[in-house]
Amino acid sequence: MKKFLAYFLYTLLLSAIVCACSDDLDVQQVYSFDLVTMPVQKKIVQGESAEIRCQLVKEGDYEQARFFIRYFQSDGKGELRMDDGTVFLPNDLYPLDKTTFRLYYTSHSTDQQVIDIYIEDSFGQVVQKTFSWQNDRGDEDDDVEENMVSQKISGNDFMRLYRVQRPLLAMDSPYVE
Repeated sequence: MKKFLAYFLYTLLLSAIVCACSDDLDVQQVYSFDLVTMPVQKKIVQGESAEIRCQLVKEGDYEQARFFIRYFQSDGKGELRMDDGTVFLPNDLYPLDKTTFRLYYTSHSTDQQVIDIYIEDSFGQVVQKTFSWQNDRGDEDDDVEENMVSQKISGNDFMRLYRVQRPLLAMDSPYVE
């Protein structure tokens, strides 16, 4: 009886191993991603630079995935450069080696300025963000009115905003529902 039970267990174990093996290797290479930025100033003076703090947030990590950046300026005139000093030409594709980086936009006009930043991965997925600036004429009355208006935000609204801007860090928060 012991031999029969031992053979039965060996057969059961062997069949479980055979059934668990598969020739199809499921390796996911394409993960969705997003470009998260800190709030950016809305007014700019000609010659002034605006800082855009960026973080590339990926759903998963595939080490052979490569990311690229390009921009297009639809209104106004200006210059976009990376924190390492690379000056971007409009609509040219540049490799993006870091997931956290800063961009600096320098105004060269007194008109409204709009730029579209595109982040593309090596699998053809594209994320676009648009930034716009108004010319700051130095009207102090507008600044005083803006400073007098204050908004109160609840804890739940803050966490919703935090999750949108920093989704990976928000997962560790005790406020996550």
